[in-house]
Amino acid sequence: MTEVVLFHHVQGLTPGVHALADALRGAGHTVHTPDFFDGATYASIEEGFAAVQAKGGGPARDAWADAAVADLPDEVVYAGISLGVMSAQRLAQTRPGALGAVLLEAFVPPEAFDTPWPAGIPLQVHGMERDPFFGLEGDLDAAREAATASGDIELFVYPGEVHLFTDSSLPTFDEGATAQVVDRVLGLLGRV
Repeated sequence: MTEVVLFHHVQGLTPGVHALADALRGAGHTVHTPDFFDGATYASIEEGFAAVQAKGGGPARDAWADAAVADLPDEVVYAGISLGVMSAQRLAQTRPGALGAVLLEAFVPPEAFDTPWPAGIPLQVHGMERDPFFGLEGDLDAAREAATASGDIELFVYPGEVHLFTDSSLPTFDEGATAQVVDRVLGLLGRV
């Protein structure tokens, strides 16, 4: 079975993030869920972003993510939800040995990490078509461009207009779309 590191979204390591990890564990995979906020969760995206800034912003988050995987084997699949995509994608592109990546509800052009998407490493990107952060802020366009350029990148776009649809503990949860996400992610994990 596969070892996965799942980085949570900006509202923290919520019960819904735990539930997503448990869905993968239920298929026999090992899933690590590091917690940037040390147990705190936030009621809104805005509160979560304020907490990230209070902890030092992007540089602090990068150092934390590096420390979170330091004792893990190199051969893992990196996964992230929204803000967690930044850590997952950066590590998948820059830490040797990545088996694959799953990016939920966000995407960064690979060049942002000073390297193209690594050849031979499968990547799945999942997001809603009219999600204000994914579909309407350029992430979807960047993911389409990257998927066109690399046969290793699969893009899955779901109908809808909400962000954090994969978190069952939030009002934006979409059970049907999340079931499709889990099924597709399990397919990737079964191939690596």
